[in-house]
Amino acid sequence: MIRLAHLKRRMGQYAALWVGGFLLGGAAILAGWAVTDLMTAVDLVLPVLMAGVALGLGAGVVASLLSGETVGTRIVVLLLAGVLALPLLWAPVSAAVAIAFLADRSIEYSQAYAAFQIGVSRVLFPISQAIGDGDLFGWMWTAFQWVSSLVGFVSALSNIWPLVRRLLGPEPAAEM
Repeated sequence: MIRLAHLKRRMGQYAALWVGGFLLGGAAILAGWAVTDLMTAVDLVLPVLMAGVALGLGAGVVASLLSGETVGTRIVVLLLAGVLALPLLWAPVSAAVAIAFLADRSIEYSQAYAAFQIGVSRVLFPISQAIGDGDLFGWMWTAFQWVSSLVGFVSALSNIWPLVRRLLGPEPAAEM
């Protein structure tokens, strides 16, 4: 038996962690950029934030494993954490990419970004080799970026939408 309420709570926490990683990453990079070079700020911020979001994901998984949830729920939490780990780590990286794009700088000069890209390529390249040839890797990297950004956008929207609905007020009553 799988408890959907627990999974929904964990997914909400995942969404909040993704949004927090993106916003905190962007703010920290911009603050660091005010006192140093952009790539130096990115190299200082990204490792700390990626470790932070990884610890946050791990804490949620450990809390689920130690809870009184059913075995099926625990397995699904583990599977979701495995599938969503890379998109979660992409959150602060995507903030750095966006800032570098707006600053008209190449993010590839960042050592932290390069290390992240190499780490992800160690996961994606064997998959691309198993599916097709090496040309598939570039497509997989682009797909990873888009899917991870989409996951973040959907998770942000799922957290923000109830707040927006409350701000807009209750639905008007139908007149008779």
